[in-house]
Amino acid sequence: MAAAAAVTLMAAPAYAQNLNTGAAGSFGQVRLSAGFTPDPHQVTVSAGGTIESTRASDDCNAGYVTARPQFSLRYRPDGRPLYIGATSDVDSTLVVRTPSGQWICDDDSGGSLNPLVTVNEPARGRYQIWVGRFGAQDELSPAVLHISEIATSSDDTASGDMPDYSLEPAYGVADLAAGFTPDPHTSDILAGGTIHASAVGENCTGWVARAPDYRVNWTAGSNGLPLVFSVTSEADTTLVINDAEGNWVCDDDSGNGPLNPSVSFATPVSGQYDVWVGTYAEGPTQPSVLNVSEISSQ
Repeated sequence: MAAAAAVTLMAAPAYAQNLNTGAAGSFGQVRLSAGFTPDPHQVTVSAGGTIESTRASDDCNAGYVTARPQFSLRYRPDGRPLYIGATSDVDSTLVVRTPSGQWICDDDSGGSLNPLVTVNEPARGRYQIWVGRFGAQDELSPAVLHISEIATSSDDTASGDMPDYSLEPAYGVADLAAGFTPDPHTSDILAGGTIHASAVGENCTGWVARAPDYRVNWTAGSNGLPLVFSVTSEADTTLVINDAEGNWVCDDDSGNGPLNPSVSFATPVSGQYDVWVGTYAEGPTQPSVLNVSEISSQ
């Protein structure tokens, strides 16, 4: 009996040994306090993996996940609920480990095959988040992770009333690395859209499309140069950028010329930069040029 008990005690931790609860999220980490803005906080991740979610707990029926969590959240609550959801074109799932070590798993509570985990009385501390896929082992698909204090379903955060960087860019994708030539890299874009940029932050302005206008997959180097996005146009344009760390960065008139925007990242990290070029006034789209440079605004 004693030997059997010892085996049981030793075996229990092995259930979760392939889920690395101590690692930082592979797609980043963030500290949020109750009342954070913009709400929801969103991050583009890859859903899926090779490990069965039941390795977290026997009743965690959430498909396949990776060993390392996709995202780490350090949260300071004030009593309101915390919602963690994901949206994807595939049947995605969620596995969340709370600060107390509790495992919460979900498949379709967010509607339309999207998962949603609701923590009614969230504790202070670190939440480790895995975005999985149901019924598809070792197949990764793009997904958007949503962290919110107000959303009641994942569909609410994907309703089309805010920019969505999980969508394909309307005017193309560029893979750029430090030291790229020619500098600037340029793309012709029609600025504008039907969504006001304040949806992603109170300091953001202008009217933008739902899908990004352009995407830069950036590889950082050691040359110490900034990464500068700027717009040239005869119209009054704005910039909205979701950077490689999931931050929303916006500008109206900091570029060359009185009505041109510019955003500069002094120490740009490698990753995906999604760019929206907006118009300050609501109305028809306007011809513009997006410039990406390591030298200066254009």
